[in-house]
Amino acid sequence: MKIIGITGGVGAGKTEVMTYIGQHYDAAVIKADEVGYLLMEPGKDCYAPIVCLFGRQITDEAGNLNRKRIAELIFGDQEKLQQMNKIVHPAVKTYIRRAIAEEEKAGTPFVFIEAALLIEDHYDEICDELWYIYADERVRRERLRNDRKYTDERIDGIMENQLSEEEFSEHCDFEVDNSGEFEDTIKQIDRRMSKYESELPDLL
Repeated sequence: MKIIGITGGVGAGKTEVMTYIGQHYDAAVIKADEVGYLLMEPGKDCYAPIVCLFGRQITDEAGNLNRKRIAELIFGDQEKLQQMNKIVHPAVKTYIRRAIAEEEKAGTPFVFIEAALLIEDHYDEICDELWYIYADERVRRERLRNDRKYTDERIDGIMENQLSEEEFSEHCDFEVDNSGEFEDTIKQIDRRMSKYESELPDLL
């Protein structure tokens, strides 16, 4: 089995890359943010600590966490953001380790893990290789404005809290340039994956 971590700045297109890989390769795809949402459901590992941190103001009438309200509270508040991360990220990492173990038992040849904080949370301890999904800042900003309807202020705030392009490159083993047409991105992915597939007997 080969475990590959996917990271990159906001708006770089990590989700698009993961979707393509999941559809075209015999690979398990794990998204850290989706795991985090799962673990924030009532009764799950992160729910009670988050309610304790923010109070009942961040739950709705059904008792579910209001993620939009939480995002508003931590935006621009570094202390609250760090406290939130200390609750969620270790739990997510534990969940992912278990998921990898299950995929290994099932004989899955590839596991891809996407996490915005892949480097900061030391996923190199789990992954055999880290990929940096790159897109230049102008492209990323345009995507965030058009696709997610983010304001420039929100984009600035998110980007300020992420690693620089140089830091991403320094820590990753392979770089995918997703600044242009996605067909070009696919070619980069396929070239890398064809190399891995040739090594499949050794990976299984």
